[in-house]
Amino acid sequence: MPSLPAPDYPAEVRERLAADAKEVIDRYPDSRSALLPLLHLVQAEEGHVTRTGMRFCAETLGLTIAEVTAVATFYTMYRREPGGEYQVGVCTNTLCAVMGGDAIFEGLRRHLGVDNGGTTPDGKVTLEHVECNAACDFAPVVMVNWEFFDNQTVESAKALVDGLRAGRAAEPTRGAPLCTFRETSRILAGFPDPRPGSVEAGGGAGPASLAGLRLAKGEHAGGPARVGPPRGAPPSTTKQQHPGEHPGSHDAPQKTSASDPDHPAGPVTEEGEG
Repeated sequence: MPSLPAPDYPAEVRERLAADAKEVIDRYPDSRSALLPLLHLVQAEEGHVTRTGMRFCAETLGLTIAEVTAVATFYTMYRREPGGEYQVGVCTNTLCAVMGGDAIFEGLRRHLGVDNGGTTPDGKVTLEHVECNAACDFAPVVMVNWEFFDNQTVESAKALVDGLRAGRAAEPTRGAPLCTFRETSRILAGFPDPRPGSVEAGGGAGPASLAGLRLAKGEHAGGPARVGPPRGAPPSTTKQQHPGEHPGSHDAPQKTSASDPDHPAGPVTEEGEG
């Protein structure tokens, strides 16, 4: 059976959201481009994207409910159900998993007594496993409301969620100070972050992120080192190639269609010629 139309926001809420929505929409040449930030806006209002919030977005942008729902259900940063004040995501993608992410998630699941996507009875913490957060060099990583907590262990992660539930301040490893999920959603909608020092808070690449760059430059703690011949150096003629061994590009560059007339790629005549 088709569901009844979603209820509207109370008049004062709708008026406030309409003013915020206009500010967002005015940033875009095409109003429908504002759908993603508007979904964050309505998520900031109720803590998740409700049917009422999707109705507001559709009516404001001149879209159908189906178009809004398609976007809201595609992106995992939009909650479809009520959640906690702090969303604790444990990366369980390949590197974080083998470095301890799976153990951390299982430890938190048992410690909090909730399954994936579950929220603690006090409404403080929602636990979920998440995919890669582009922080593999700090694995295993836990994110709280999309702020990084790097190099975690089962015990440090338990202490983190216990502190959040007790109301103690938690300091991310890098980036802006922690705030609530609703506050994060409003910031993601494109509104200024009012917290002192949050914009200036840094989160630059750490030593682990730069290790490969240092090696490529020939830098090494024990002295000069290089992982391959310098750029532009002629191929080595001293390395002995064993039978069946395929030479690397540094040792014996292979011909390409551009350098091997006997094996060209594509047509050998101009278009229209016989």
